[in-house]
Amino acid sequence: MLTVERNQPGSHKRSGWQYFTDASIQAVNDRTEHSVFMLWGAFARKKAELIDGGKHLVLESAHPSPFSADKGFFGNHHFKQANEYLEAHGKTPIDWSLD
Repeated sequence: MLTVERNQPGSHKRSGWQYFTDASIQAVNDRTEHSVFMLWGAFARKKAELIDGGKHLVLESAHPSPFSADKGFFGNHHFKQANEYLEAHGKTPIDWSLD
């Protein structure tokens, strides 16, 4: 899901987002090489079956929400790992800064 009601995890799980996210993931998987997928949270991690892990980097962890961030999101180093992978495959790293 890409949206939820405030303080209600999973509240939009029947809103149809899965069709959009599945199609988007499948398109990136099929049309690119050496992309990075960050699957955060249980729902997102289920999307790993749509991704060719031999062709792309798949990073999985707990969701960064206040409900679960301390269960594996903090310290996962996904942003660093993503940039290292991109650079190793001749791609421009992402500027993750907020300024």
